[in-house]
Amino acid sequence: MSAHAAEPGSVVPPMPERTPKALREAIAEHTPELLPDFDAHWKRAIADAYNLGPVPAFMALWWGEYALARDPKLDAHVRDLEHRAAYECTDIAEAKALLEEAAKIHHRVRELEPGE
Repeated sequence: MSAHAAEPGSVVPPMPERTPKALREAIAEHTPELLPDFDAHWKRAIADAYNLGPVPAFMALWWGEYALARDPKLDAHVRDLEHRAAYECTDIAEAKALLEEAAKIHHRVRELEPGE
């Protein structure tokens, strides 16, 4: 996935370096609505820990959250898929297909590299 226009005149910012500091800076600059949850999660899960074992899981979660939120069009598409599956589908197979499509997108954005 590469940077592309999310709205006329706007460009999806590239992914930052894969460090907590760089990710936090990107969130603060481009998706500040995520910052309170990012900081609260960091403080709860990592900040006072003597074991850095949780850092990779934390980064994977927030890497994906930022990757979606930085692209409003893609984020809206995924949220729509999830909403339709949860609230509008009456057919289990259709709901499953919608959730599988959303999951594939979540997985794909977690695989993005810095600069993409």
